[in-house]
Amino acid sequence: MKYRTLGSMGLRVSEMGLGCMGLSYGYGPSQSKKVAIDLIRSAFEEGITFFDTAEAYGADNEEWLGEAVQPFRQNVIIATKFGWKEGDASLGELDSRPERIRQVAEQSLRRLRTDCIDLFYQHRVDPAVPIEDVAGTVKDLISEGKVKHFGLSEAGIATIRRAHAVQPVTALQSEYSMFTREPEREIIPVLEELGIGFVPFSPLGKGFLTGKVSTDTCFLQNDIRSTLPRFQGDAFMANQQLVGAISALAADKGCTPAQLALAWLMARKPWIVPIPGTTKPERLKENIGAVEVNITPDDYLQIEAIFERWPVKGERYREGGMKLVGR
Repeated sequence: MKYRTLGSMGLRVSEMGLGCMGLSYGYGPSQSKKVAIDLIRSAFEEGITFFDTAEAYGADNEEWLGEAVQPFRQNVIIATKFGWKEGDASLGELDSRPERIRQVAEQSLRRLRTDCIDLFYQHRVDPAVPIEDVAGTVKDLISEGKVKHFGLSEAGIATIRRAHAVQPVTALQSEYSMFTREPEREIIPVLEELGIGFVPFSPLGKGFLTGKVSTDTCFLQNDIRSTLPRFQGDAFMANQQLVGAISALAADKGCTPAQLALAWLMARKPWIVPIPGTTKPERLKENIGAVEVNITPDDYLQIEAIFERWPVKGERYREGGMKLVGR
């Protein structure tokens, strides 16, 4: 495992991180504490030093991560997030008031068993609170030694610029993958201009790009994919064709579709660090294997041709669902 630097503030992390959300939230039943801790420790043993959690994933998620990394806390980077009302994204309401940010910081410090949060993201842009107030609050937490770096998630370019003017933004975390390429139009050029790292979440298209999602796959009610347009009806069938073509290309390269998708992301920019999540040790090892996959110019051309022939069908979220990019 090699290292990459996120942002101009010098945050060094493994070139791939581990997204911990699925251990307790979003993709069906929560895992047991033992399964979660074992997986996190296995990730560290394989070279991963960058772990991502959030208040919104439930108290267990932060607590498990804190306990798992306690023996080697000084050797890892922990990222967590604030911004949902009462810490519950299912309510669909945001809350980034300064007093709430401070409350979340104190809660997260306790749950994570640490005296400093390495990277503290605003989970979604709150239109009711000026981003300058958010950035200023995190700046104060940094000066107090409770936080080291400031991050944003799903923020648009205007918000990024305004926040960065108050407190340098170390990283933006937003959805980016072969399936979701909107950040290439405006976001990535601005991040490069300002010296901000990019942490793509759902780098495997919420599992679609693994090649393991088929027409026989049944999503449970508490699996977010059961409501996402890309996983429904005609869009689902069309996207299966797309993944089939990606899988064929991966087979020609001697890797899995997931490894190809992750390697493609990491090859885009040296300051992009994807955070695939999993609950299975074998998938963890598979994902980490992506760091050994070389993406050639010919691969790029073939991938572009595949997406021209089979464009992604369906929106990321249903209308009125998850809050999307804030301007």
